[in-house]
Amino acid sequence: MAVVRPFKAIRPKKDKAPFVVSRSYEEYSKKELSATLKFNPFSFLHIINPGFKFDKKVVGTERFRLVRNRYLEFLEEHVLTKEAQDCFYLYQIEKNNFSCCGLFAATSVMDYRNDVIKKHEDTINRREKLFANYLQMVKFNAEPVLMTYSDTDSIAKILSSKKKREPEYHFTTTDKITHRLWVISDKRTIGKIQDEFAEIDTLYIADGHHRSASSDLLAKNSEKANPSHSGEEPYNYFMGYLIPESEIHIYEFNRMVKDLNGLTKEEFLVRLDEYFRIQNKGVILYKPTQKHHFGMYLDGEFYSLYLRKKVYAFTDALSELDTQILYKTILEPILGISNLRNDKRITYGYGKHNVIRMKDEIDEGNYKVGFALVPLTIEEIKDIADAGLVMPPKSTYIEPKLRSGLTIYEL
Repeated sequence: MAVVRPFKAIRPKKDKAPFVVSRSYEEYSKKELSATLKFNPFSFLHIINPGFKFDKKVVGTERFRLVRNRYLEFLEEHVLTKEAQDCFYLYQIEKNNFSCCGLFAATSVMDYRNDVIKKHEDTINRREKLFANYLQMVKFNAEPVLMTYSDTDSIAKILSSKKKREPEYHFTTTDKITHRLWVISDKRTIGKIQDEFAEIDTLYIADGHHRSASSDLLAKNSEKANPSHSGEEPYNYFMGYLIPESEIHIYEFNRMVKDLNGLTKEEFLVRLDEYFRIQNKGVILYKPTQKHHFGMYLDGEFYSLYLRKKVYAFTDALSELDTQILYKTILEPILGISNLRNDKRITYGYGKHNVIRMKDEIDEGNYKVGFALVPLTIEEIKDIADAGLVMPPKSTYIEPKLRSGLTIYEL
């Protein structure tokens, strides 16, 4: 059973919400970040970039301390305010042809440890410790973990009924994304939501593996330091955004490699022939449309690569993934790339237009060869998580990408 709890969110005053919420820090160009900090005094970016106030770059514990100070200032200036009672928060995102609606809730660290909340990606210990230390010092979490669950009619009906009311927030950001948020405060509905989630066996992490692992580490450290630990403290939970699996959108990550590992083009194609049927598609843009089919761009031409299934062994859910197949048949044995996370010879790109960007990068001489894949499915992600396996890095790019500062969970 999945444990979800309402919480007293720290959130923007209604008139300031459109100005407070921000995208992930990494998504901003230097120019855009500078402009936002200069011209929008309410942006959550001021909290996570506290050195801007002093025109100084700050790092480490000094930055963490100043983040805490900026956060307290936003509260003191009533840019942010604390909810009077425990609530769930229903949040809908709409852009172009994409829409999703889910629930902000406090999710259980014990569920994460006991595999009720399942993961499919590996995490880096150094990053876990860094973010756990950050959370310990700033004492709030503004970045929810995106989790998904099997579509459930009963939960959908409860949430749908709440959407008939006027939302607390309704605004559109400059990237043309419309945001709506409803506060669910009545105890009867809260109880019904908790009961329905208690019938769900598994929540799957879609995005936020390091945030989950860091929250678990924070809870372990806090428990050790608290002789009166009861299990009810805020650090025993972390903020999740829960959506039905039908409402997530999964994109592929394509791969570009800087060289052919000392091989000529002809030698490289001969080596590929061991595992693939190769067709030269010429200059016509080619994208694969089926599982176990790949697109390749090399020396100004597109190729289709069809896996020879009689010479490749499918042994488990991991071996079925296209990202693993590409790694085991080409990237590692032929191109000599064993460390997919840190090898500087390989770069990743996502999205429906990435094949065109990949072609441009290779034509400009920045890379030698590129590989296009089809997106993984939610079923493949769940199979990996259920089997306790880990996908190769950059196997999925998943939407929605959530804003920071919309709801904040205090630790």
